[in-house]
Amino acid sequence: MRRPPTPLANEEAPASTSFAAKYPGAVYAVRRLRTDAERAEAAALVQDRQRWLTLRGLPVPAQADVPALFRDPHTTSAGLFEDGKLLACMVPARDPGLSWGEGPCLRLGHVHTLPEQPDDITRLITLWASDFAARQSFPLVRAEILAGHTLQAEPIAALLRRLTDMGWDVRGSGPGREGDRVARLELAAEHRPRLSCQTQAPHLAAEEGSST
Repeated sequence: MRRPPTPLANEEAPASTSFAAKYPGAVYAVRRLRTDAERAEAAALVQDRQRWLTLRGLPVPAQADVPALFRDPHTTSAGLFEDGKLLACMVPARDPGLSWGEGPCLRLGHVHTLPEQPDDITRLITLWASDFAARQSFPLVRAEILAGHTLQAEPIAALLRRLTDMGWDVRGSGPGREGDRVARLELAAEHRPRLSCQTQAPHLAAEEGSST
C-alpha cells in the first residue's frame, strides 16, 4: 500500500487528530511475534538495520546478539505490521523501574525499524506505546537509545530533536541495561481512542533484560 510522505518534525498534528485522519487508508497492527517465520523476519530486519547503522558509522550494541534475541521463542517480542508487512519490531516489557527512573513503566526495548523508513513509523510507535501504556495502567513509557558520543553531537542530537518533537523527554545519558552508553527517554502515557492502529495486546514479561 502507499505510505504518506514523511511529515516534518514541526508538523506534528494536534493530539486530537487521529493517525487515521492524518494518513487515510493506512492499516497498521501491533501484535506479538508468534511464529518461527515472524521471529526470523524480525531477526532479519534487525540485521538489516544494524548493517545500515554500521555503514553510516552509527553505534550498534556491543554486547547483545539482538537478532538471536528476536529468534528466541521465549522473548516476548512484538511487531508493527502494515497490511501484513513487518515494519518494526520491539520488546515491550513490564518494568518496576529502571536504574535511572522511579516507579513502574512500560519499557520498550530493542526497537528497530526497516532501514530508510520515514519518521511516521517512529511516530506511530510512539503513539501506540503511549496509548498501550495507559491501557495497562502505566504512567510512563521508558526507552533507551544508543549514544556513542555526547547528546549534543550529531547525529544523535538530530534524532533526539525528532523524538522530543514526538513527545519524548530526554532524561540524560549513562550506561544502559547491557553496558552501552545510551540516551534515556520517557514518554507520558495517554489514552488515544482514535488511534488507527489495531492492537492484539502483546504479553508483557516482568523482565526481558533488554535495552533499546
